[in-house]
Amino acid sequence: MIREILRMGDPRLLTRAAAVSDPQAPAIRELVADLFDTMRAADGAGLAAPQIGVPLRVVIFGYSDAAQPNPRYPLAELPPETILINPELTLLDDTPEEGWEGCLSVPGMRGLVPRARRLHYRGYDLDGHLIERLVTDFHARVVQHECDHLDGILFPMRIRDLRNFGFTAALFPDLPPEGDD
Repeated sequence: MIREILRMGDPRLLTRAAAVSDPQAPAIRELVADLFDTMRAADGAGLAAPQIGVPLRVVIFGYSDAAQPNPRYPLAELPPETILINPELTLLDDTPEEGWEGCLSVPGMRGLVPRARRLHYRGYDLDGHLIERLVTDFHARVVQHECDHLDGILFPMRIRDLRNFGFTAALFPDLPPEGDD
């Protein structure tokens, strides 16, 4: 089911999400299905449960159709579709790298955000199996962005220089329009 995506300014986006006690619970499976339906409908690269008003430590990200690029990120190599329940990140870079980010909760805007270029993450899938990966570049950026939502952090809060924050259409006039996300 496609759910409403909360927008910046909603206080529910600013709270820390609670850990999931049972990754295999039917309610978690339904939540993940709704997250994927909602993310795909909005052409997102990822989505966190708090973005749809569910204060649990669940994120999804990635894209399953490599032949059909994501219209919001046409030049990015998106990570594989992934479900992470109770994720933990270990940053492996001392010097953050700045890169452009957008967010379904901050529609139509992008900003230059510093992130670790390399990281290790771990979390659980819907069957309670541990997932561990060492990732870099856009994959690492997406994971950090989505996990920030679990701690009540939106990407504009990380921007160092607000001159590097604005409407996508003004910053990148050659990109296809994002629509009314």
